Amino acid sequence: MAERYDVVVAGAGHNSLVCAAYLTKAGLRVLVLEARPNIGGNTATEELTLPGYKHDVACSAYVLLQASPAIRNDELGLIRKYGLKFVKPDPIITMPFKDGTSLTMWLDIDRTVEEFNKFSKRDGEAYRRIIAEYDSVKSIFGRNTYTPIGYGPSLDDELIQRSDGALWLRRYKQSALEVVREYFQDEHTQTFMLGLASLTTQAVDQPYTGRLAYSLVNGRQYNSWITLVGGSGGFPNALARLIEDEGGTIITNKQVVDLLIEGDRCVGFATADGGTYRAEKAVVSSIHIRQLVEMASREKWGDTFVKVVENWQPGFTFFETHYALSEPPLYPIGNERRPCVASIIVESVDNLLRFTSAMRRGVIHHDAPEILAICSSLADESRTPPGGHTLKCISFLPYDLADGGPGKWDEIKEEISQEKLEHLRKFAPNLTDDVILGKHIDSPLDLERRNLHNWRGSGHGGELSPAQSGAMRPVYGWASHRMPIPGLYQTGSTTHPGGSASAGPGRNAAWVILDDLGTSLEAVVAGERLV
Repeated sequence: MAERYDVVVAGAGHNSLVCAAYLTKAGLRVLVLEARPNIGGNTATEELTLPGYKHDVACSAYVLLQASPAIRNDELGLIRKYGLKFVKPDPIITMPFKDGTSLTMWLDIDRTVEEFNKFSKRDGEAYRRIIAEYDSVKSIFGRNTYTPIGYGPSLDDELIQRSDGALWLRRYKQSALEVVREYFQDEHTQTFMLGLASLTTQAVDQPYTGRLAYSLVNGRQYNSWITLVGGSGGFPNALARLIEDEGGTIITNKQVVDLLIEGDRCVGFATADGGTYRAEKAVVSSIHIRQLVEMASREKWGDTFVKVVENWQPGFTFFETHYALSEPPLYPIGNERRPCVASIIVESVDNLLRFTSAMRRGVIHHDAPEILAICSSLADESRTPPGGHTLKCISFLPYDLADGGPGKWDEIKEEISQEKLEHLRKFAPNLTDDVILGKHIDSPLDLERRNLHNWRGSGHGGELSPAQSGAMRPVYGWASHRMPIPGLYQTGSTTHPGGSASAGPGRNAAWVILDDLGTSLEAVVAGERLV
């Protein structure tokens, strides 16, 4: 007799595992199916270069996760029972400039302000002000992130209740570029602020990115480049242990290829090996929405739903090189060269905007490329053999190249990776060939091959433009995790609040499913069980 399940979940990225964890705590029989040999999706940690060198395949900092009730209130016991341990490195991030100066963020805000003061005392005051001003509203943005669409007031409705609500409505709907230019006057400080704002892979000249000018620096000022001991993969691994301890099941190497539909209702999934897995209460998908619509007829979804999804925009896409090193990169910080867990190289506001323009045109920006370099082993020496280090260099480069399409990446990725390394060496010249022990390159095409959820090379589910955020994500009228096909729910980064490791989509989906099953997330967290 086939095993019976209350809920079947497609995908074992962190959001689907978060959703499954809450559902198993409710006493439901949950099965998770994962296409890859290992769980975690973009929060996995793997030995990509050499044995013993643990590399975060995508997510390297759990800054957003700190605001999630799952971690902030330890709702799932991941800290007290499953041993998650985070560290806050200091310094946090540095930005070297081509004139030999640098701007470095420290955990001590006074020390960070002094970095701004080197370029402009007015900008030092502006930095302190922008941190304080976001402190006054970040709880509102946080509630919006961790509340399903339709289960609370809209962000606009909450903000307008404030005496300065009209100002904040304008601020978050502006571009980050407009906000930064309003607060800061020096080219160095503007470049630093916009470089950080771009880390969520959104174009800083795009409307509705204004919040990023506040939230990115605020989160890092308080939580640093917060790093999970043992690798980012420790988060999904802890979730998996919880799920299994509560009686759930996770099966890897099971790629979902079709929805099982009986009458008008989704009742499970079919897998590439011919297997079928049925659920008695709910079917949950974290399959990319662009791929999910291909698993049932257009008639089942509705013509409008399909038309919207067919026009889904991927947004910025990633190019990554992972290195195993014998020493960390050393940057000009103060009057010496020293390591830093994260550095971002942008060079100027103009350069950042030219890079953004090139991305939109499908062109590689060769001149002074943007690079985010992350050396997680500085914060967590357990990731490498003694004396070793890991380094991940990320650039935002187009998936669909104007002069050859995505297939050209297989021809040019070695050349582009070396180009990025040579540019990084201008600021960290100690990264000589003898320091590099091994490397692994992932072009945007490789990232899609590695994880099908990285559709067209995007690691964040798709652009967070006004057309693809909030009540519009993934489709207006279907943003509360219920899909047009009854019985089917959607989670993951193509749902509110979007990409990055926040656990928001997973927790929000669990909230909705538990509500539909006659209980509540709060009751489950308090220990109540459905069965």
